[in-house]
Amino acid sequence: GRGGRGGGGGGVAGGRGASGPPLTVSPDGRLGAFIRDWNLWVRDLATGQERRLTSDGVKDFGYATDNAGWATSDRAILLWSPDSRKIATQQQDERHVGDMHLLSTQVGRPSLRTWKYPLPGDSIVAMVHRVIIEVETGRVVRLQMPPDYHRATLGDNLSMNDYQWSPDASRLALVSTSRDHKDAVLKLADAATGAVRTVFKESVPTHYESRTGWRVLWATNEVIWYSQRDDWGQLYLYDLASGALRHQITRGAGPVTDIARIDEKTRTLWYGANGREPGQDPYFRHYYRIGLDGTGVVSLTPDDGTHDVQISPDGRWIVDTYSRPDTPPAVTLRDASGRLVMPIEKADIGPLLATGWQPPIPITVKAADGKTDLYGLMFRPTHFDSTRKYPIINHAYPGPQSGSVGSRTFTVARGDRQALAELGFIVVNIDGRGTPGRSKSFHDAYYGAMGRDNTIPDQVAGMQDLARRHPWIDIDKAAMWGHSGGGFITAGAMFRFPDFFKVGIAESGNHDQRNYEDDWGERYQGLLVRSPDGSDNYAPEANQLQAKNLKGKLLLMHGMMDNNVPPGNTELVVDALIKANRDFDLIMIPNVGHSFAAVNNYVTRRRWDYFVRWLLDREPPKDYEIRSGGR
Repeated sequence: GRGGRGGGGGGVAGGRGASGPPLTVSPDGRLGAFIRDWNLWVRDLATGQERRLTSDGVKDFGYATDNAGWATSDRAILLWSPDSRKIATQQQDERHVGDMHLLSTQVGRPSLRTWKYPLPGDSIVAMVHRVIIEVETGRVVRLQMPPDYHRATLGDNLSMNDYQWSPDASRLALVSTSRDHKDAVLKLADAATGAVRTVFKESVPTHYESRTGWRVLWATNEVIWYSQRDDWGQLYLYDLASGALRHQITRGAGPVTDIARIDEKTRTLWYGANGREPGQDPYFRHYYRIGLDGTGVVSLTPDDGTHDVQISPDGRWIVDTYSRPDTPPAVTLRDASGRLVMPIEKADIGPLLATGWQPPIPITVKAADGKTDLYGLMFRPTHFDSTRKYPIINHAYPGPQSGSVGSRTFTVARGDRQALAELGFIVVNIDGRGTPGRSKSFHDAYYGAMGRDNTIPDQVAGMQDLARRHPWIDIDKAAMWGHSGGGFITAGAMFRFPDFFKVGIAESGNHDQRNYEDDWGERYQGLLVRSPDGSDNYAPEANQLQAKNLKGKLLLMHGMMDNNVPPGNTELVVDALIKANRDFDLIMIPNVGHSFAAVNNYVTRRRWDYFVRWLLDREPPKDYEIRSGGR
């Protein structure tokens, strides 16, 4: 499973109107768009007067709706034109999509929550009919193209980053993504007639995604396009009229991560990229300047660390903020060539260090292939004793859309990882193959093998590598825990490597992708294919089919109102463990969704108790209470 979501309504961020629905405000600040009864409305922000723009929206076939699979809200998903006279959006058809159900826990009859939740292999999934709405008249211009799947070039929800208006609002560029994410098609629509033509199409064997997004240069009829065709995320320049590739803009090892600035007059591009500074962590992001012709690349932020920049409107100055997981942030001023003009500020963590705080330790280990370097973080107890033996706990997230470590910037706390270490453990995060931020082949390492691999062999190899180098790691007491996708990998690790992992805590795991929202599995596992004998290509990845292998101590947790990863995922594993006569522990949390925020302190305490009891062979304090706010 995953958190976060794709881009939403395009326009000025708006609050809620007097009657409640959230507003997406027009660029000129006059109107706020919102949904009522499956139709799109606008409110005059000065007078409060409301006007309906569409009238044919019906239940589960509404305009600008934000509901498909795990994400639901009442906000409007749309993009205003620059002149505030048109809206680009979609009418989403879910009328025949299958339902998902959850029951609340309460005295008396439970409340039933039902919503549309397509699954991999379903013959009918959410489809979007692209439209342009003329705000003054309410005229709906339907784009002359087949409906698109509910997909985006990055992420698993509709993103308004996949719409781009021309400055005069006469044309709309958009990208259609295939159901399996293998094809991305750039199209250009006439806003007055709805006529659509295909500009070009990119197809990949696994899945296409655009980490930077794409940009239309309307004045010169060009498109900056992101592609991983040379195994690295690079930027390419296309002709918008013909769809022909003009040339590649960026080159070299290390993926481009974002487009920071484009100066169309000087034909100059500023961009971020990982792993392009020799000798540094390959996940550190640095910034560069290059001509749109692909020449004159300049490194702008060479200092060792991961960087964020603010570029002055004229491009002459750069405010550069950088840090590392173990080094506090520093801010410098640089000129257009990257030359250091002056240091501005450096964070003082003296008071923090005085409390006994210590940073995590960056680590490099070998993957299961014995060749690939993997990177991560290690947390040790403050009162570390090199003569002792410490059990090792891997806090894992397999991706494929992110990794275990998270941001490489400096932060005082990374969840409860240091707190867990203080109980007498070595805690590690390792970004295994199959996670993003490096090459395309690295990211695709376990495409089509979400359960059989899921980075587990790399996690095992990395932990063993650390233990060979550090005699104070007790590799015979190896454990793992994780949430969502981390719950999936944890249960899988306990079942597929039962002699290595002794203890596991799997929270809210998406244990079988056939029971999880369609876009996730179909993007990373491929389309579900059923064989004549009733088998399918998703079954080998399902955790419940491996549950009989359990030998260690396993705690399963799940929120019973989880609309992201429905609790049936964990119940499948529970059913298999019971049928296999295996001992395990289970906490099902009533009226709690995918996030455990409402019961976080309780869940954290139970997690600590479990590791102390089964890795340290000690009885934890009974009913210990973690209090919020340090009280």
